Amino acid sequence: MTSDTSNTAGKCPVMHGANTVTEQSVKSWWPNALNLDILHQHDTKTNPLGADFDYRAAVKTLDVDAVKADIHAMMTDSQDWWPADWGHYGGLMVRMAWHSAGTYRLADGRGGAGGGNMRFAPLNSWPDNVSLDKARRLLWPVKKKYGNKLSWADLIVLAGTIAYESMGLKTFGFSFGRTDIWHPENDTYWGAEKDWLADSDNRYGDVNDPNTMENPLAAVQMGLIYVNPEGVNGRSDPARTALHVRETFARMAMNDEETAALTAGGHTVGKAHGNGDASLIGPEPEAAEIEEQGLGWSNPNGKGVGRDTVSSGIEGAWTTNPTQWDMGYFDLLFGYDWELTKSLAGASQWQPINIKEVDKPVDVEDPSIRLMPVMTDADMAMKVDPVYRAICEKFIADPAYFADTFARAWFKLTHRDMGPNVRYIGPDAPTEDLIWQDPVPAGATDYDIATVRACIADSDLTTNELISTAWDSARTFRGSDLRGGANGARIRLAPQKDWEGNEPARLKRVLDRLEIIATDTGASVADVIVIAGNYGVEQAAKSAGFEVTVPFDAGRGDATDDMTDQAAFAVLEPLADGFRNWQKRDYAVSPEEMLLDRAQLMGLTAHEMTVLIGGMRVLDTNHGGTAHGMFTDRVGELTPDFFVNLTDPANSWHPVVGGTFELRDRKTGTVKWTATRTDLVFGSNSILRSYAEVYAQDDNAEKFVSDFVAVWAKVMHADRFEIMS
Repeated sequence: MTSDTSNTAGKCPVMHGANTVTEQSVKSWWPNALNLDILHQHDTKTNPLGADFDYRAAVKTLDVDAVKADIHAMMTDSQDWWPADWGHYGGLMVRMAWHSAGTYRLADGRGGAGGGNMRFAPLNSWPDNVSLDKARRLLWPVKKKYGNKLSWADLIVLAGTIAYESMGLKTFGFSFGRTDIWHPENDTYWGAEKDWLADSDNRYGDVNDPNTMENPLAAVQMGLIYVNPEGVNGRSDPARTALHVRETFARMAMNDEETAALTAGGHTVGKAHGNGDASLIGPEPEAAEIEEQGLGWSNPNGKGVGRDTVSSGIEGAWTTNPTQWDMGYFDLLFGYDWELTKSLAGASQWQPINIKEVDKPVDVEDPSIRLMPVMTDADMAMKVDPVYRAICEKFIADPAYFADTFARAWFKLTHRDMGPNVRYIGPDAPTEDLIWQDPVPAGATDYDIATVRACIADSDLTTNELISTAWDSARTFRGSDLRGGANGARIRLAPQKDWEGNEPARLKRVLDRLEIIATDTGASVADVIVIAGNYGVEQAAKSAGFEVTVPFDAGRGDATDDMTDQAAFAVLEPLADGFRNWQKRDYAVSPEEMLLDRAQLMGLTAHEMTVLIGGMRVLDTNHGGTAHGMFTDRVGELTPDFFVNLTDPANSWHPVVGGTFELRDRKTGTVKWTATRTDLVFGSNSILRSYAEVYAQDDNAEKFVSDFVAVWAKVMHADRFEIMS
């Protein structure tokens, strides 16, 4: 029998769109489905260097002096395809490092330079990052030469730091140790807007009140790093801009002095580019044609490079000598009156009135031509805002103080998401303890752990009190910027001791007893808290018929109030903790989504999150002693009963008033247990249910206990960088 192929001849056998963003995904078919992708980021299978490659070990073998020498040489090795302004790439490299690090936000610790995320979408194609694709391409020969010993993440920040050194600044230091990621952090929330540079009103309750900007966002518009340089929503008003500068830099963990120093120091070098028709610029890298090979924003204006470059749309240098570290920014900003004007690209910018010819910067290609300098609305804010102006006047009176303040602020900007200085690598890493590093003193290791355990056993503290206190101490850890955790025992200090999620009355009762044990045994309170939690888990496992030993490493220290920036730690307060079945209040985001966010910040996989939930429920650790999700008749024993009863077809679930649910016997209708959405999602979501079913199997009770112990130990040791580096 002959088939009729006339309909299909010449047709492509591949389903069109299946491998692009136009494909029909689970979320497009079912938009309300819980998306677990945030827990699957950076799968080791995406790493071309292999699971066994340890970058932090490899970089310790790097010839640092040779790398620095090569970057210094690159700064003045101008390339025809992308020539250096005034023959020096310093300004471009500073901007690249700044914009890589500047995505950091304090609220959730996400963003920053830590993984070299600028290489990927959406950051590589943000409007604020125009031409930074060229900066990274200029660095490729250095990356190629040093290979696996030098990550892109380290190289990007190092290039910006070396740029400042090459232009005359004495920098504060530099640490290696940033490990590259190998695909975009697609689930980082950069805002809900669908359009680049949509009006700021979209992310503010009231754009006139910068404090109402949506959390955890820090930038004022989609596609910007900080504020709009032309003013709020592109409308110039330096006094108003100052308020937005203050808020967005505060969300970056910068105070007013650091903000003024970074603004002035960042604009002491380099220039803005807007010498052409911005509407003619080609598409960004992610939208460019395949022959562009990862480059974007092709520019048909004039030569398209050099003096004809169009990036921000603003045109001009801020100082007379843009390749030198000096006080020129202040000389011009405060030495002249300024008027609002437009660049050739149509951007609003400020230019000086009656400027002396000698104070004008020269053209990037022809030193015989002098051009107008420029200031943005954010620069003018430094002059008109009384607080910023006073700080700038202090800098003007003491140039050495300005240079040191900027160097420290630059170091903080580029290292904020690296964690404490015990993680620093390299000969230029500073040893000074800085409060924003959340310093913790070394703890004792020579005490008798058995004695500590005996004292805990003799106390009147219950198993669930021990476990809950240890959990609350450790759960603050977030892998995004390596802050929080049990080390330091900051749960006994303000603000943590007063957080609602920590049940202050219960916490004080437990800590009063554990602090006595610490004093009597010579252990730190931090170690005693963890030992107590481990002891509780071991006893619960024993009650279930399993003898286990929870791994423990001594040496945690106890931080003091002087070592603790209370305002910076306030952002670590949990608004919800699905592991203890608690929310501070109802939110627009569902409880299960908040659970995923917390789990991802803690560095947990979906599987690890699942086993922790099951264990925490049966161990009676719910906030406030509620019974939601405690699907067991053996409360306090480390059993898989949560999963067994959740997946039992003999049970049915029914919503009740208040957003909770009842588990009823299908035959009799008898209410057996109650639950929240955070409990039921492990039965309703197909992926989470597949994990739950593993632990509900008759043959996996021992596996459940073993897996719970392993993940518990991971959480308790997440911030022990000194034993993991």
